[in-house]
Amino acid sequence: MAKALKYRASKQAYICPGQLTLAGFETPFDRSLRSDNRWVILAGKIPWDPLVSIYQKQMGNDKTGASGINPRVVLGALIIKHMCDLSDRETVLQIQENMYMQYLLGYTSFSDEEPFDASLFVDIRKRMGIDQINAINEKILGLAVSATSNDENHEEDGGGDSEAPTSTSLSSAPNTVTPVGTEMNKEAPVTHKGKLLMDATACPQDIAYPTDLNLLSDAREKSEELIDFLYDPKLHQKKPRTYRRIARKQYLQTAQKKRKSKKEIRRAIRKQLSCLNRNILSLEKLLNAYPHIPFNRHQYKYFLVIQTLYAQQNQMYKERSHSIEHRIVSIHQPHVRPIVRGKTNSNVEFGSKIQVSMMNGYAFLDELSWEAFNEGGSLLNSVEKYKQRFGFYPEDVLANKIYCTRANRKKLKELGIGLRAKPLGRPKAVDVEHVRPGERNPIEGKFGQAKTAYGMNRIKARLPNTSESWIATIILVLNLVKLAREVSFAPIFRVLTFSAQWMSEMIRETQAIILKCSPENYKMRLT
Repeated sequence: MAKALKYRASKQAYICPGQLTLAGFETPFDRSLRSDNRWVILAGKIPWDPLVSIYQKQMGNDKTGASGINPRVVLGALIIKHMCDLSDRETVLQIQENMYMQYLLGYTSFSDEEPFDASLFVDIRKRMGIDQINAINEKILGLAVSATSNDENHEEDGGGDSEAPTSTSLSSAPNTVTPVGTEMNKEAPVTHKGKLLMDATACPQDIAYPTDLNLLSDAREKSEELIDFLYDPKLHQKKPRTYRRIARKQYLQTAQKKRKSKKEIRRAIRKQLSCLNRNILSLEKLLNAYPHIPFNRHQYKYFLVIQTLYAQQNQMYKERSHSIEHRIVSIHQPHVRPIVRGKTNSNVEFGSKIQVSMMNGYAFLDELSWEAFNEGGSLLNSVEKYKQRFGFYPEDVLANKIYCTRANRKKLKELGIGLRAKPLGRPKAVDVEHVRPGERNPIEGKFGQAKTAYGMNRIKARLPNTSESWIATIILVLNLVKLAREVSFAPIFRVLTFSAQWMSEMIRETQAIILKCSPENYKMRLT
């Protein structure tokens, strides 16, 4: 009978919950932690000292001020949040309940208290900007390169019973990653090495799908709230009329229709524009009675945003167009812009656009912009950043068609860098080696992994700087996952191979003793 591949269900008998007391419940905390747990493995592979130093420099309270939260707790909480794609509150609860996560944060024993309040995540994202997280990312890659070099040196030495490589300290390393080849060959320094993959993608924000009619309705309702706040019977004789019920009714008559014609949508937009314009004029009259602007910073931001939104929508209405420069698609997040991607499921995405480069499966965030940009202008910038990180230029660059402009081809040729792309001009009769679709699959798969597993397809931060920190942390987590998967398993395979060889030799000697013959005769007998 074939052996079942699936694990069998537990055979533990059912016990009524009323018969089991809390004192008799067997807890797993009396036992030691499993060494093959993912959080335990990751805790041993992360270079905590360099990462903590980067965080402390950003805090700037080494000499003055009270000491803050343990930096390892802060950085570990960010890693847990994005590796599990959790919300801020759920991350704090998971850390409170999971002893392996607490081990990653550096706890010496299990604690049932919250590490910090969930609202502190916003301040952490503000402090850890995109530059600091990119610096941490390069430190992580430095560890990966060091560990990989240790593995290669171990294989060259032929050692099977030496100890596994441990986490290499990066405190003595320079700001950039030290190339492996420069130490081995000092007479001929490496100038070109490795392959550079690059591509761009959009990171959609967590906003409602914007339409002109919905945006105008939201701006009108926000202007009505500002009018209610500004009106003071002591300063103003009469409260301005807003006709909010009529405007709301006119909006719903068109918005709730399943099928709307262009003529109906245009008529509804015109009505909302007139209501919003009247409210903006009323706000200006109410503000004239105050010696200074009474708005707080949030209200003042909305006051400026609705004026800009009205100017954009009024211009598009007059010109009968649907595009304008620096278009606002959300009054709550006015920094978000539409990014045209041309995908099948969504032609336009609303968020930021990032440029990512890859080397040996590790990703780097080279550029992030809230405005749409042409990827072709970012190729040389990514090549120079590659040299800053590794100390040499890439040997080949793998990019899609949009990067392969004549100016980029000329510059790469001057630098001695090969471009794996489709050549210009008419296709030649003889096949010319160029980039194949499968060679660029790793960076496409990296985007899919980030968006599917780690939440890059829906950035839930609301501020521009916190959103940038959110995106950069996801790139960092991608490298941490690869680091824990690659570096940790190589020593295990060596130990298993050595154990298998030792066991085979022992079995062969034991069989020879049983048959009362020498090992040489035993080999001849087997043949």
